[in-house]
Amino acid sequence: MSYKVLDVCKYVIDYSNEKEYGISNLKLQKILYFIQAYFLIKQPNRCCFDDKIEAWDFGPVVPKAYRKYKQFGSSDIPTIIDFEKSDSNDCITGDDKNLIKTVIDKFADYSATDLVGLTHKQSPWIDAYIPHMNREITPEAIKEYFNG
Repeated sequence: MSYKVLDVCKYVIDYSNEKEYGISNLKLQKILYFIQAYFLIKQPNRCCFDDKIEAWDFGPVVPKAYRKYKQFGSSDIPTIIDFEKSDSNDCITGDDKNLIKTVIDKFADYSATDLVGLTHKQSPWIDAYIPHMNREITPEAIKEYFNG
């Protein structure tokens, strides 16, 4: 079972703010990439979310998540109170929450720019990236790189 990427985003943003890490849209995109990688390492046939990750100029990006939070520019995204939808924290299971928290904690001290630099050295982004093409970084490429 995979989650909706926006539910994962909300969980990442809420947890990052609760821990006072702060998270911009650019950093969120890289964290989503690493969350996907960690899920594929721990459970090779399971993605955290089904949305495509694309190779953009500044590294891996999930377009749907990028569009949702681009209004915040380079500022940190505040905790978002959404009264219309059920709490995303309830739809993500305990073990998966722990895995997501592990990724966030691991990269908390990295700036968004640090994470861009890091992903630019990794073959999933390098192999997919062609300027202005927004090509997919496949789960297979991520799995192969991080399990290799």
